[in-house]
Amino acid sequence: MNGYRRALAATVAAAALTGLAGLTGCSDDDTPASVASRAASLASQGADAFASATAQVGEKFDDIKGGVDVKGDVRLGQVTASGGRSEVWVTATNTGGSQRSFLVQVNFTDAGGNVLDAVAVTVSDVAAGGSGKATARSNRELSGAVKAEVDRAVRY
Repeated sequence: MNGYRRALAATVAAAALTGLAGLTGCSDDDTPASVASRAASLASQGADAFASATAQVGEKFDDIKGGVDVKGDVRLGQVTASGGRSEVWVTATNTGGSQRSFLVQVNFTDAGGNVLDAVAVTVSDVAAGGSGKATARSNRELSGAVKAEVDRAVRY
């Protein structure tokens, strides 16, 4: 959980700096306080979106009973953009003895490793010894050099 707090703090700071940079010099009526207030509002919106996304992902994992940690059995493709949102192929290999499904948390990060978004994707009905695919898609538009990483995965 500590990593999430660090990532959230970095996201809030980046949003604040981005908002502040974009708001400076907007008009002659702007005071430093009004610019800072608008930047804080933008940062809060970014933090709220990230917190909401991670809460939804956490709820999905909480619903799974008896799942097995299989993070090492999941691979990601290259991140692409589609309709302004980031996407990545998720491939899960079933090393178990019967057909299973997988729930995978994918974190979309920036070049510095800061988490920009988190999504959960299900890879359903993977045959024993086989592989299945799904697409993880960000909840919103992400800019810059976006990467993806598997945060956690369970087979159930």
